[in-house]
Amino acid sequence: MSRRLASLALAAALFATAGCSRDDPSGKGGPGERAGRQVDRALDKAGQAVEKAVRDMQGASKGQDTSKESK
Repeated sequence: MSRRLASLALAAALFATAGCSRDDPSGKGGPGERAGRQVDRALDKAGQAVEKAVRDMQGASKGQDTSKESK
């Protein structure tokens, strides 16, 4: 089973690098590179949301109201 999973991961990595290596005359990159940038942006937004939730929870545990409505 683990050999099968390793083979699948290797195949996925090969397909991903093939999509990124495609040259685009506009300089914006290939489809894989553009998709990677979109994933990076989404993960950045998700990370910011998690950080805010942590700050809110820390404030709530200290008895502080960190919501924007109360300010």
